[in-house]
Amino acid sequence: MTAAPTPEQIQACDREPIHIPGAIQPHGVLLVLDRDSLTVRMAAGDVAGLLAVDAWLGRTAGALIGDELAAQTAAISNSRPAGGFVGVLHRGGRNLDLSATVQGELVLLEIEPGLERPMAGSQILAHLEAAAAAFERCPGLKTLYDRAALEFRRLTGFDRVMIYRFGDDEAGEVVGEDRAQHLKSFLNHRFPGSDIPRQARALYVRNLVRVIPDCGYVPAPLEPAPEVPLDMSDLALRSVSPVHMQYMRNMGVAASASVSIVKDGRLWGLVACHHDSPHTLPYEIRAACRALAGGLARQIKAKEEAETWREKLRLRALGDDLAAVLAQSDVGDLSLEEHADDLVALGEADGVAVFRDDRIETAGKTPPHTALAMLRDWLLDVDAGGVIATDRSENVFPGAGAFRSWASGLMGVVIERAPLLAVLWTRAEEVEVVRWAGDPYRTAKAAGGDGALTPRASFDAWTETVRGRSRPWSSSQTEAALRLRQDLLDLRRARRTAELNSQLRATLDDKDDLLRQKDFLLREVNHRVQNSLALAAGFLTIQMKAIEDPAARAPLEEASRRLTAVGLVHRRLYRGDQLETVSLDRYLVELAEELVESLGQEWSRMVRVDAAPATVSTDKAVTIGLVVTELVINAVKYAYGGRPGRVDIGLTEQGGRVRISVADQGGGKQGPRVGFGSKMMDAMVRQLAGTLAYHDNSPGVRAELDAPAG
Repeated sequence: MTAAPTPEQIQACDREPIHIPGAIQPHGVLLVLDRDSLTVRMAAGDVAGLLAVDAWLGRTAGALIGDELAAQTAAISNSRPAGGFVGVLHRGGRNLDLSATVQGELVLLEIEPGLERPMAGSQILAHLEAAAAAFERCPGLKTLYDRAALEFRRLTGFDRVMIYRFGDDEAGEVVGEDRAQHLKSFLNHRFPGSDIPRQARALYVRNLVRVIPDCGYVPAPLEPAPEVPLDMSDLALRSVSPVHMQYMRNMGVAASASVSIVKDGRLWGLVACHHDSPHTLPYEIRAACRALAGGLARQIKAKEEAETWREKLRLRALGDDLAAVLAQSDVGDLSLEEHADDLVALGEADGVAVFRDDRIETAGKTPPHTALAMLRDWLLDVDAGGVIATDRSENVFPGAGAFRSWASGLMGVVIERAPLLAVLWTRAEEVEVVRWAGDPYRTAKAAGGDGALTPRASFDAWTETVRGRSRPWSSSQTEAALRLRQDLLDLRRARRTAELNSQLRATLDDKDDLLRQKDFLLREVNHRVQNSLALAAGFLTIQMKAIEDPAARAPLEEASRRLTAVGLVHRRLYRGDQLETVSLDRYLVELAEELVESLGQEWSRMVRVDAAPATVSTDKAVTIGLVVTELVINAVKYAYGGRPGRVDIGLTEQGGRVRISVADQGGGKQGPRVGFGSKMMDAMVRQLAGTLAYHDNSPGVRAELDAPAG
């Protein structure tokens, strides 16, 4: 009676060095050649019998297989790092296939029985093209698997061919089968992952076709035995593990072959072939199997992607429709609960719960509210901003077994935590009866009396009832849930924006009322200020007319011009759209026009303004206007003695500062004067936090005011 193996024994089996068995299967011969001289260093198998030679050690390949094939071997070893097919050797009325593998300084030459009647390349190509066309016509994956089993059986001639797919748990399932009538079916049966050790799976990716023509063979060892084990990973003749040999014999299989199905660089599954009697698979057929398996892998990928794409399109349409309905609602995401049935359809679930603050709204088949409240807290704890999905709720939520009939499957998203909005989809338990090829809980191997592992002997159908699981969530469904989360986030933001806009409109209406009141007050103030300025200007005019002495009248004229500047600033501020800033360039143009009017029309062509666009704060505009007025008055008085002369006013802005220049071409003063006007101007420049400098204009004087614009 055997005992269940320990974990250490299973790990030891996984570490079995199956790539260095030190022997080959005896239906062929292996010659280990020196790469440079092609002399035989070692060999395995019946070299003398198969090649009809008396001695082989130390002899050249040419002496054993002929110079032509030896030359082809040398050419392949020098030009193809991975090796390849050498040719066909005719010996003793048989066709022998020769293939070479390069390994460092060695060439591993395999000689094995070939086809009795070699197939033309066109025949093999025609078969592959017909099979590929049949694969393309298959409407779905299930029909593709069945068709693939049929095509591989036609190509290989084995009694049973199975399409064997690996699952996430490394267990395999037979998804397609074609067999002789007298054999029992393994279709839809599962095989434990421990049936195939990990190092064997790695070799399946490296060496795509493995053949055991006779499961009762006795291994043929390398002679002489190598000091360093020879890596036989890439050899078709590599002897397989004795445990695997016994495994196949326990299944009643006399010959087997496997062809790897590699998709996106990973082992997707196998084409597993069984035969009741010894059965070979020559090199040409193996090459055709590799090509056909590559075509099958591409078709599997294409059909999986097509099915995924169709599901994505359908779920995207459902999600877009739901988002559109919610967007048309006056309350946006607040109407989500009214469309709970659409949420169930979107997740292809049995039920759904919407968590909003302390409320829970449900549709479909869901756990009781007390359980949903606990699930809400769990969802908030594990949320990381994405989708949480499981088809085994008991594995992630303690106590989920109490409501597994309602919610063995969970998929949830948290839209926002404050205020809370989250959605949880549930799937009911789906009791599954799994058919295993033997009891998986006795594992693929058992420990014998001596502690060595032996393969299981029974492959009779063994059923297991699996509970606590739901249908798994697909990537398309989790993506649909993630899109819904984003759509609801957008709706929430849009609703908040609409609420803010409504509040803003109300605030703006209040502000408009205040502005209308302010405008009324400004009009009244403007009227009174203008009247006061006009009264002061009229008084000055009367005074000037009464005084004939020019020296006595000059201060009154200056005061009149200063009143003009102040009045202009006031009118400019009143007419402008902005209360905080003034367009300084426009103001200087208007100021020059007012000054010309006060000086007399003979100055109309003498005062010119070249101003780049610039804005300054209102308080600075008033002060700048007074400084410019004073500078122009100085130019009129000191440069030209009151007679008309050229005065240029300039304005530039750079780096947040404005530069205003007033330049004349007369013979006036070359620097500041000491007097009331100069003292007033110094005070105003300090108020501007600026500087005022005088330069030689050659001829005349150029005064430059530099000040911050803000």
